[in-house]
Amino acid sequence: MNNRRAFIIGIKSTKLSSKEKKFLKKYKPWGVILFTRNIKSIKQTFKLTSSIRRIFNDRKYPILIDQEGGRVNRLKNIISFDNFSSEFFGKTYKKNKNEFRYMYKFFVDKTSYLLKLIGANINTVPVLDLRVKGSSNIIGDRSFSKDPKIVSEIGDFCIKYFHNNGIGSVIKHIPGHGLAKVDSHHNTPIVNKKYKFLANNDFYTFKNKKAFFAMTAHIIFKEIDKLDTVTHSQKLIELIRHKIGFKNILISDDLSMKSLKGTLKENTIKTFNAGCNLALHCNGKFKEMEIVAENSPSISKFILKKTSQFYKILS
Repeated sequence: MNNRRAFIIGIKSTKLSSKEKKFLKKYKPWGVILFTRNIKSIKQTFKLTSSIRRIFNDRKYPILIDQEGGRVNRLKNIISFDNFSSEFFGKTYKKNKNEFRYMYKFFVDKTSYLLKLIGANINTVPVLDLRVKGSSNIIGDRSFSKDPKIVSEIGDFCIKYFHNNGIGSVIKHIPGHGLAKVDSHHNTPIVNKKYKFLANNDFYTFKNKKAFFAMTAHIIFKEIDKLDTVTHSQKLIELIRHKIGFKNILISDDLSMKSLKGTLKENTIKTFNAGCNLALHCNGKFKEMEIVAENSPSISKFILKKTSQFYKILS
């Protein structure tokens, strides 16, 4: 594991190309992330993930997926989870906590079972962003609630249930994406709220979480850092570490998103300089992957230590 580099990439299709095999052998990314484009069937996907793990000779090699349920369903070529949005579970929780626990555990157990069948061992959930009226729909029904307490409590269940199933979890988008008025895939959201408000609302939901990983928001919080998005802001990453208290591995959101204004090389370097541990690049475009790889350092002792802690929950 020592010789890996501190980045995660997406690949192009349902199997590794010879170029991608060479890339993985040469640059040794810390992990690989799967998308719908990589998943046609359980058998095919397991073959794909097995071929990745063989390259690293590591049966626990990190393979991530965004499998939230609702409209973010990377398994849609296998099964529909359309009705099981975070909003649905948030409403169930409000109505009847016992019914929620039974249903949500069943949902997480079944999701985990499917993820193991395809060979994924990290799910980038829970979304701990608040539902905010008048904000961009990029979060919308992916949020459990507008109430920070409800979001935080369901987040704890989510992390616990996935860990009990031997699947890692990634809290996102730290320290909160709910107030974004524009979609960070296309533009840079700027939030003007005062620190006190943020601490009691958006930041609150991320406190005391036992996830091994967190994913940063490509958002500018003007009150704290006028210039840089969270991913590129030393001030905000210090706040995540000290005020919110997240002590584990910090992953950037996708570096190919348009919220980040520099070149891909600049954006990769800034991500590490700000204090992110791992850079994420999702689109599978080979030239871009090489830029991220070339500008990512070797994994640190900190990442090594935290990764081996994560490996312990894997069955």
